Amino acid sequence: MPHKRLSRAESREQTRLRLLAAAAAGIAKKGVAATSVEDIAAKAGFTRGAFYSNFSSKSELFVELLRVDHQHTQENLRKLLDAAASSEDYQPQLVSLYAQWYRDSSNYMLWAEARLHAMRDSKFRQHVNIFYLEKRDMIARFTELICTRLDIQLPRSFPDHAFALIALMDGIHHINMTMPNEFPGTLIETLLRIGWLPRRSHI
Repeated sequence: MPHKRLSRAESREQTRLRLLAAAAAGIAKKGVAATSVEDIAAKAGFTRGAFYSNFSSKSELFVELLRVDHQHTQENLRKLLDAAASSEDYQPQLVSLYAQWYRDSSNYMLWAEARLHAMRDSKFRQHVNIFYLEKRDMIARFTELICTRLDIQLPRSFPDHAFALIALMDGIHHINMTMPNEFPGTLIETLLRIGWLPRRSHI
């Protein structure tokens, strides 16, 4: 059976996806500065011209790469939020949150590189900040749901605690990558539970 001929739009989308996959692999391995347009195009099996037919710059590609990954994360966070809303035990969702955020080392390296690049590039920083604020707001809603159910009063706002959880998870994963024997799964679960929510207000 002959293969279906791709439309022009389908072929262009396939090219973009291959360029994004090549960029993700290169940036995670070498960093954004050391990954050239030529590297990305060659790894994807295209020419430099094909790259610039789809993206105006490496920075634009990087933003798109983060946007796609961010959208995937947001979709899974919504599923966790729905699961938490129908469950009496928040802890499995909390651990799942950590597991979703750090699906693999390449995913973490991509966002770590984005944070470093954002420190040096103010225009790029605006895009990254938007992604982080959206993640913060989603986790803040998760936190508010759990606190309401458990009758917990937090000393700061839900968005503040959401940022603290993001920082905690980033720190845990960073150490876990560089000192992998220091953080077994049970310890990660305990740290997230203790570090995220205080004791109930009536205790």
